[in-house]
Amino acid sequence: MDEGAAAPTSVHRSRDYHIASGHATATRLNARFSPVKPITATVLMRNLSTADGDKSALLETIPEPPAIPQAGAPEIADIVAGAEPAFSTLGLGGWTPVGIVQNCMEFLHIGLDLPWWGCIAIGTVCVRTLLFPLVIASQRNAAKMNNYMPQLQVLQMKMTEARQAGNAIDSARYGQEMVLFMKEKNLNPLKNMLVPLAQAPIFISFFMGLREMANTPVESMRDGGLFWFTDLTICDQFYALPIITSLTLFATIELGTDSARMSAANMQTAKYILRALPLFIFPFTINFPGAILCYWACSNFFSLVQVGFLRIPKVRDFFKIDRIVTHKPETLPIKKKGFTDGIKESWTNMKISRELEERARIDEIRFQKAGKGPLVKTFKYDPTAPRTGTSSAVNAKKR
Repeated sequence: MDEGAAAPTSVHRSRDYHIASGHATATRLNARFSPVKPITATVLMRNLSTADGDKSALLETIPEPPAIPQAGAPEIADIVAGAEPAFSTLGLGGWTPVGIVQNCMEFLHIGLDLPWWGCIAIGTVCVRTLLFPLVIASQRNAAKMNNYMPQLQVLQMKMTEARQAGNAIDSARYGQEMVLFMKEKNLNPLKNMLVPLAQAPIFISFFMGLREMANTPVESMRDGGLFWFTDLTICDQFYALPIITSLTLFATIELGTDSARMSAANMQTAKYILRALPLFIFPFTINFPGAILCYWACSNFFSLVQVGFLRIPKVRDFFKIDRIVTHKPETLPIKKKGFTDGIKESWTNMKISRELEERARIDEIRFQKAGKGPLVKTFKYDPTAPRTGTSSAVNAKKR
C-alpha cells in the first residue's frame, strides 16, 4: 500500500475506530456494526468468531436483572414507612425549656416504644413527683397558719381598724406585732405560693411544647391517643376532654390546692375567683389539641390523688405535717363573709389605703415647702423691724 493511500485510511481509521487490516474489512465491519457504539464494537469484535452466525442482535438486547426473592425479606417501602423522622429534622427540640420537654417526649416514645398518651402521662407524673418536696413544705406552713388563725385574725383586725381610723402609727405597730408573731411561730405566707410559682413555668413549657408538636404535626401523634381521642393533633370533637379538665380543676380547687387550703389562709375572695376559673377557661380549652388536654387532665388527676394522699393522718405524721385544727366560725374574731361582702370590704380597704397614701404625700410636700420656701407670716408685726419706743428709752438712758 503506497503512502498516498495510507493517509486517508488513517483518517478514516481514527474516526471509526477500525483496527482490522485492509480497507475492505473495515468497510464490512463498519456496515455490520453501524448502530453500535464504536468502542463496544471494538471490544466485541475481538471475541466474535467468523465461523459463528450474525450476533449483532446480542448488542441490541440487554437482559433484565434477576428478581429479588420475596420470601422472608421485608419491603424497603415498608421499612421507610414505619420509620419516624427525628425531632431535629422537624424543627423541634433544643435546649430551651420547651425543647427539653419535646426531647423528653421523643425519648419516651422512641427509646421506650410508648404511645404518645403514655409518654404524656409518664412525663406528667415524673415532673409532679419532683415537685413533691415543695408540696410538703407548703402543706406544713399551711397547717401552722390554719392552727394559729385566731391569733393572726386578732392582729389583722386591730391593724385594719387602725388603718380605717387613719392612725398610721397604730397600724404600723400592729403590723410589726404580726411580723414578730409569724417569725416566732415560723410562719411565712409566701411558702404557700411555692408550688404555684414552680408549676407555672413547667405548665407553660409543656403547653407550648405539645402545641408545637401537634401543629407541626408529628405524624405518629395522629393515632397516638387513647379511647375516643385517638388523634392528639386536633381538638376533641366530643368535648369530653375539655369537660373532664374543667371538672377536675374545680375539684382540685374545692377539695384543697396542692399548696394549702384557701380557707386556712383567710383568702375567701381568692377562692371564689378560682372557683370561676374552670368555667372561664372552658370556651378556650375546647379548641386545644388533644395532647394539651391530655397533659392537663393527667396533672389534675395527679393533684387529686396527691391531696387525698396527704389527708391520711399517718402520712401527715410521717412527713411531720401538723394536724389541722377545725375552728368554729363563731369563735373566730373575723366572721366569714360572703362573696359580695368580701368584695366590698376589700374595696373599702383599698380606698382607705389610697387616701392615707395621698395624705402622706400632701404632708410631705407641705414639709418641703415649709423648709425651703419663704417664711409664712403668723404674727401681727415684724419682730425684726426696729421699734420707735425702745430707741427713745435707750437714748434717754444714755443721757
